Amino acid sequence: MAITKKDVEYIANLSRLEISDDEAGEYTKQLSDILGHVNRLSELNTENVEPTYFVIDMKNVMRKDEVRPSVDRQKVFDAAPSVENGGFKVPKII
Repeated sequence: MAITKKDVEYIANLSRLEISDDEAGEYTKQLSDILGHVNRLSELNTENVEPTYFVIDMKNVMRKDEVRPSVDRQKVFDAAPSVENGGFKVPKII
């Protein structure tokens, strides 16, 4: 699929970008080159190739979720500048 200068100007308009005629010509060539490379990929025979979800082996490195003692709630509220109805009172932000 070839990209035309009109396509580039349309995309720029949708993106609210102002581009000059020189830039439109340059972007037309660059986008056409990119699409040309992508189209070359479609020529490859991938019939016996399994999908690759990750290029490296992935493993979960997080610790086990275990119940452990926490900080005493009252100590935390005692250190807070303002507490109301069992929670922190903060200024209203609109």
